[in-house]
Amino acid sequence: MGRPTRLIAALAALLVFAAVGGASFAVAQESQSQQNWPEVKCARYKKAWAEAIARRGTQGLGQEFLDRHEAFLASGCREKTDVCPRSAEELDLANMMVVAAMNAGTASTFPPFFCRK
Repeated sequence: MGRPTRLIAALAALLVFAAVGGASFAVAQESQSQQNWPEVKCARYKKAWAEAIARRGTQGLGQEFLDRHEAFLASGCREKTDVCPRSAEELDLANMMVVAAMNAGTASTFPPFFCRK
């Protein structure tokens, strides 16, 4: 076998390996995501929340807002705790989190922001 033929054979084998390996990884990842989708959504949301707080801080955020949001996170993002943004800073953060949640693949209704009358 000549050098160009061996190179082509090696590249072909590499492509087949990459395609098979990538496909099985994607299937495994998709299967895992479907089985644990609520946990995946919550983990993504928690990460976005931590990044938002690290970036902007908690100035202007009331203790009730933070506590109720923490209760939502502690529930595994399952209990709607009616986190009501009252200040401009809370509303800005809530809007930012809705966009972050949507970017993470969740619905805009996933975050706990809601105000009862």
